[in-house]
Amino acid sequence: MIIESEDILLAHCKKLIEEKTGWGNSEKWANQDFEELSQRIFEVTAITLSPTTLKRIWGKVKYDSAPTITTLNTLAQFIGFEHWRAFRQSHFPKNGNTEPVTVQAHANGKTTKKANRPYLFSFILPLLLVLGVVSWYFLSKDQPTRSLIDPAYYTFSSKKIVAVGVPNSVVFDYDASKAPYDSVFIQQDWDPSKRVKVSKNQRQHTSVYYYPGSFQAKLVIGNQVVQEHNLFIQTDGWLPLINLKPVPVYFKQQEALNDGKLGLSVAQIQAQSISMKPTAPMAEYANLRDFGDIKTDNFVFETSIKNTYQEGASVCQFTDIGLLCEGTAIMIRLSAKGCISDNNIYFIDHNISGKEHDLSKFGADFKDFVKVRCESVNGKVKIFVDNLLAYEFPYQSPISKIMGITYRFQGTGLVDHVKLSKGDGKVAFEDRFER
Repeated sequence: MIIESEDILLAHCKKLIEEKTGWGNSEKWANQDFEELSQRIFEVTAITLSPTTLKRIWGKVKYDSAPTITTLNTLAQFIGFEHWRAFRQSHFPKNGNTEPVTVQAHANGKTTKKANRPYLFSFILPLLLVLGVVSWYFLSKDQPTRSLIDPAYYTFSSKKIVAVGVPNSVVFDYDASKAPYDSVFIQQDWDPSKRVKVSKNQRQHTSVYYYPGSFQAKLVIGNQVVQEHNLFIQTDGWLPLINLKPVPVYFKQQEALNDGKLGLSVAQIQAQSISMKPTAPMAEYANLRDFGDIKTDNFVFETSIKNTYQEGASVCQFTDIGLLCEGTAIMIRLSAKGCISDNNIYFIDHNISGKEHDLSKFGADFKDFVKVRCESVNGKVKIFVDNLLAYEFPYQSPISKIMGITYRFQGTGLVDHVKLSKGDGKVAFEDRFER
């Protein structure tokens, strides 16, 4: 029988991943297993699938929607396929044979396929099992096992050098002396590429944070996160900056306030010897603070914005509106109408890509200010653009505290008004920039 069901294909894909990790039945996997799987997938594919997304795929978190094609492509690449389509096609014989095709994953990530024949299994399968047990025995003698990495053996904490503002150096205190090998890392946030190898025999490491945010700092042994904690770097009011690597260019809040609007001019940016062509950098405005007890399951966010730059390669006028949350974020992208394919919505761990969904209502001409409203009330997220419903979807969990507001304009832009409230109308923060 030819395998046609996407559910069956996904189940088989998960089985191959479980076999590749060698961690046993996924029913017994804990949160740290999904953390480690997320990092292993990143190392192979350079794409991050969050632990929450993986838990949803494995049925640990209730979720009714199917995985996106981006997620499926990443899972297929992890087990050695070019993309999900190639994984699906591998289950269909190319010569017209009606016998089912079995896909086998190897340690090197490559895959092979063959027709099922019972007499082969009766002889080869027992032999493979014996060889596997023998190989595991000899390999395990030379490698530390995952059971040795007990989080209780490690400590990890941090302290900020500056109470408010950036740049901000953070001193991490850690004890990794019981690590079974020398692969000890401190990771600044969720991104596995931001790891720094440290000595397991040392006790401190210092990192510089150039951007404000709510970060999930991690102590990693091998590929396993053994300790983590939230690190909140807030701003003193609005922080205007130009997003450059490795260090952004900062401005003072008063420099970006003019006529009841928040925004830098092109002349102000160019005065810092920053080129606007061929592609202008992103101008960013961030306000991270304690907004009180307002969370992602019950809020209304309203703002009015305008992208004011459309020169050279910045013709798409990409504009990002963000709510930074504890350990995660909500991001809404607007653009010129002809560029909506590159728009996206990211809500905690729910990614909606303009390449896979119709986000045409997030296209704007920016001749006038664009009103945007995002609300999450009673398990449903609704986003309005100029008072018209642009997108909606159900969302239950996870729930995170809102800790910051950000705007990013390709080139530059203006913010006319911002308001953050609870679902019952109680205002947590409002600014009309009337200084």
